[in-house]
This record gives sequence, structure tokens and C-alpha cells, in this order.
Amino acid sequence: MSTSHPEHALDRLEDRLARLPLRERKKLRTRRAIQDHALRLFTEQGYDQTTVEQIAAAAEISPSTFFRYFPTKEDVVVTDEYDPIMAEIFRDQPPELSTIEALRATLREILPQMIAEDLEVVRTRLQLTAQVPALRSRTFESMREGTAAMLSEVISARVGRPTTDGDVQAFTWAVIGVMQAAMYQWLDGGTTIEEIPDAVDHNLEFLSRGCPL
Repeated sequence: MSTSHPEHALDRLEDRLARLPLRERKKLRTRRAIQDHALRLFTEQGYDQTTVEQIAAAAEISPSTFFRYFPTKEDVVVTDEYDPIMAEIFRDQPPELSTIEALRATLREILPQMIAEDLEVVRTRLQLTAQVPALRSRTFESMREGTAAMLSEVISARVGRPTTDGDVQAFTWAVIGVMQAAMYQWLDGGTTIEEIPDAVDHNLEFLSRGCPL
């Protein structure tokens, strides 16, 4: 855990949310409620057997309201609100740290808190993604549009290069790759879900050494 950031990552999220206008906070609470009902229904009756209409009814909203919050049914599983918090923590890292060390410090802070505070949600989302082909496909697109885009933006700013720089893009996707490797290690039974943060940190350290085999 980075000593530069005494408050928990989820505390940062709550602090940021508390500063939002009331309307935005209400929207976010609705979004979370929709996701909670969706994950419960997917667990109880299966992803393919659950319709958007059933999720909307459980959340006491209309199907059209569902689609205002989540463009597709897949998005209710594969998206979350952590990317802006990762970006904030990364930008706060000391300038003397290398880019990859700044990323390691960021993820050492946020990943254990995500799992400790939201274990069942994280477990359910990962299991569904592993089991449902449509979710695996959408996860890649969502990662490209979300986490990868965020990482390339903050990394490019730190190193003073444009986000379109080929080396920035290659570095970003290498980071995404080692994070995915840790997830699949858990899915294949190689680690427990609580060990994912350590696996990610190990993989990033391995990447920083040029992946020697």
C-alpha cells in the first residue's frame, strides 16, 4: 500500500461523489442500484435468462431508463466507477517514480480496497465475464474505451508524449495484458481472488524487468 496516500481508494471515491451536485449523486445511486439488481438476477437465474425488462422492474425503472445508464445489457456487468480514481491516485504519485513504479503504487492502493470492500460484486462480475461469451467480447471493447484510454491519457501526460504515441500505446496494452493475466490466473484456479492484487503487482514488476524468462 502506498504510503503517499493515507486515505483508502474507496474513501476517495466517496469524497469525490460527495462533491457532485445532488442530481449527479442521484444518478449515480440509481446506476449502482440497477447494477446491484442486475447482478443479483444474473446470479439467481442466469445471465442469458435475465432480460433488461426484468432488471428494470426490479430496480423500479423503465427499460428506457436502463439504457440511459447502460448502453447494453453487457455494460451493467463490465463497467464500474474506478477508472477516475485510478487516474487521480496515479497523478498524485511522486515524480521521481518511474511510470511503471507509479502504476504499481496506484494499483497496490486501489485493488486491495476494491476487493476488501466489494468482494462479492468483484467476484460475481469476474465469474460472469469468464462464463458468458458476450461479456468477454464486450469487456475488451469496454477496456479499450475505458481503462486503456484512461491509462494512455495519464501515462502520456506523465512522460510528455501524445496519447497516440506508439510506445505509449504499447506500454498501456502491456500493462492491460499483465492485469488480464492475473485475472485469468485466478479464473484458472491458480490464486484466490484476494491474491489478485499481489499477482498484478508481481506481473508489473516482471514487466518492468523486461519479462526475462
